[in-house]
Amino acid sequence: MEWLDALILGIVQGLAEYLPISSSGHLEIFREILGIDLPSDKILQFDLILHAATVCSTIVVLWPMFSKLCTSFFGFKKDYDYYYVWKILLSCIPIGIIGVFFKDYVESFFGSGLTVVGVCLLITASLLTFAYLTGRKVGGGVVSAQNGRDISWSDAFIIGCAQAVAVLPGLSRSGTTIATGIILGDKRDSVASFSFLMVIIPILGEALLDLKDIITTPADQGDNAIGVLSLVIGFAASFIVGCCACKWMLNLVKKGKLIWFAVYCVIMGITCLIWHLVS
Repeated sequence: MEWLDALILGIVQGLAEYLPISSSGHLEIFREILGIDLPSDKILQFDLILHAATVCSTIVVLWPMFSKLCTSFFGFKKDYDYYYVWKILLSCIPIGIIGVFFKDYVESFFGSGLTVVGVCLLITASLLTFAYLTGRKVGGGVVSAQNGRDISWSDAFIIGCAQAVAVLPGLSRSGTTIATGIILGDKRDSVASFSFLMVIIPILGEALLDLKDIITTPADQGDNAIGVLSLVIGFAASFIVGCCACKWMLNLVKKGKLIWFAVYCVIMGITCLIWHLVS
């Protein structure tokens, strides 16, 4: 992989991880456009590096909240923040089950073309549209980030199930989890923060498990090589763009403007299906 390809994919990941348009789906789209042909294990390895970068972006942007949660949880303070962390841990159970028992099945969808991406983008658009209509109904027609309730234990688990389903390329993780929370009647600003924080544990956990393979993989593998420079550039681009996109997305969710991303997902979903038919 050339360093320029890594830069472009890093920028795409940084934007699409937080915007409800599916980072995995857009990475597939841009790999197709750039003509990047790598084995599925190399694709997943590089994507994992990019996702780890955006997790770091989340920690930086939400540091005041993140540090407060860590202090409370590891200090066993038994306050709101302490139980908030337990809700995050509860939400990670479904995706943990997927990772342990269905990892190989999920991985088979990556690098398999744009048909799955196109269909899943249309599903993402439907979820965002339904959440938009539900959110306005809950708010009495008035868009406000404070309309709704705090995230309950059952809500946390259901949102976690939504995150587990969103491992498919084209199903936006942030879009699916935020939309699910809004449909459940939770506050939009609370759902957005919860959505970004809940991904930290599974992504960093997967990164640590795969770190050994990344380190021990030979650097020179011809056309299938990614290269250290490409990994570094991809990580840096994803992290920097992710910091900006995270802040932007938090504001967009508060203002209730996710419907425009539904329109975008419809356009991209149809484009992917047409691309598949004519290619």
